[in-house]
Amino acid sequence: MKFRWYFLPLTALSALAINSASASSEQKATVDFQAAQPDFLRIAQQMSDETAKPSINQPPAQTKPSDQAKQSDLEKSLPAIVPKPSAPSASYHRRSNSYATNPDSDPPRYVRRLSDIGVEAFKDINWLELGLESRMRYEHRHNDIRRIEGGNDDPIFLRNRAWIGIKDILDPFRFAVEFQDSRIVNNRFVSTDQERNEYDLINAYGELYFKKALGADDRGNDRPIRFRVGRMAYEATDRRFIARNEWRNTTNSFEGFRLNLGREANDWELDLFGMQPVRRLQTKFDEANDHLWFFGAIGTWRRWSDIVTIQPYYMGQKQTADPTGFTATNRLDREIHMPGFRAYGNVGNWFDFDVSYNRQFGYTGTNSIEAQGYTVELGKTFNHAWKPRIGLFYGYASGDKNPNDNVDNRFDRFFGFARPWSADHYVIYENLKAPKIRFEFSPTQKLGFEMGYGGYWLASGTDRMFDILDGNISNTIKDPGFNRDRTGKSGDFGGHAFEGRIRYQATSRISTILGYTHFTAGEFVKNRIAATSCETLHKHPCTDQRSGNTDFLYFEVLISLL
Repeated sequence: MKFRWYFLPLTALSALAINSASASSEQKATVDFQAAQPDFLRIAQQMSDETAKPSINQPPAQTKPSDQAKQSDLEKSLPAIVPKPSAPSASYHRRSNSYATNPDSDPPRYVRRLSDIGVEAFKDINWLELGLESRMRYEHRHNDIRRIEGGNDDPIFLRNRAWIGIKDILDPFRFAVEFQDSRIVNNRFVSTDQERNEYDLINAYGELYFKKALGADDRGNDRPIRFRVGRMAYEATDRRFIARNEWRNTTNSFEGFRLNLGREANDWELDLFGMQPVRRLQTKFDEANDHLWFFGAIGTWRRWSDIVTIQPYYMGQKQTADPTGFTATNRLDREIHMPGFRAYGNVGNWFDFDVSYNRQFGYTGTNSIEAQGYTVELGKTFNHAWKPRIGLFYGYASGDKNPNDNVDNRFDRFFGFARPWSADHYVIYENLKAPKIRFEFSPTQKLGFEMGYGGYWLASGTDRMFDILDGNISNTIKDPGFNRDRTGKSGDFGGHAFEGRIRYQATSRISTILGYTHFTAGEFVKNRIAATSCETLHKHPCTDQRSGNTDFLYFEVLISLL
């Protein structure tokens, strides 16, 4: 699907909207706070991807009277970013307390209505949405095992975004455009589409929004129908299969359509989509992948959200062989079907939970697909002013058991986030057994600390460990295959890591993160490094023999300009 074809549906949508507006002279622009920001604390949600952990000192989903003063203080501390709701929310929506699983808002958290920026002349312009955001991150990586060569790398990542959107005034027609420029400087290695994507659009869509098409739920929340077509970057469910990938310097985007029945505030919602992923071309305008369709249906039941929110869903991919494909997988006919479910909530004041299970079947080339994945997280937030929380997590994703049979058991994460699985980005949601423990607390509204420790085992020692030794799927670097030992003799223990982060909101518009991770290599990583030594690759003595242990230090600044 080429981007230029959007002008046809967008023109049709515009005509329909204008006709609708002229036929109903009593239609007025309205301010629907819940539709724009279903959770007013969402702005304090974490800054990155995979950084999207619940916000600093985020109150429980059910705000208790004793927490109202703290909530009011947070509103006052972020006056330039967070529009204050006019009344307590009647929303059924409850956020999950699990780590990094809450999708970013729609529109993104840095976007604001013009009436909310504090300029008197614009106080009545509530139909125009604007956003400007700039992010800089410095990284220091020592002996990064994503690379074949060891040593130090000190890249600086730069990412700038701008948003403009129209809503309410032309209803049912709405549209939005989001521009992004992603660059990397001071990098030792060749840049990839995960780091660089200059001057491009990640959102450019028109939509029809019928505010009360399905009436209202029992709490009086309008139940709309929304049909969106164009280019879209968004997140859904627990972000493990559809995510913007906020940590990464570039953003996942799709071209196609979405049909939503209901919205986040309602007791139930249905999201239907059919899309083609966008190829990120580093210095050219991005284009859709005409060889791949991504489709599905996501249901959400919130009637019992004080206890549990339930999300059954189905997602699938259908790929036709691309003879120019960069990886071996691109050059195969491929079809994956994935039914799954997620449930999260709270068991009284005792603990919170978030669980999911997914089954995959289909075919890839001449092989059939049989794979599965699941996650379990239990957490406890203690009754203390600093809101300390301890979380226990286990994630499993199957790997290919036998490279010589006609069955592919490798679980596919589709377009989900990567970083929460491993802060270093060494593993993702495939061929993995990952137990973790996390501890976090917030001494003040603006200051938060996180610590975590986890281990990584391969579910199958004959399959790959995704993003090590130049094994990442990229449009720049071909996968040399060093991240897999088809004999299984390299073992199945990838390693273990300690992670720590400090988050600080310097002002209402400036947020910062300082983080560090130390990874200790296991037998699989050590053996694969030895198998790809300099003598083997370059036929000369090695000067960068590595144990496989790595250090990763970073500092990030995120600035919202409106």
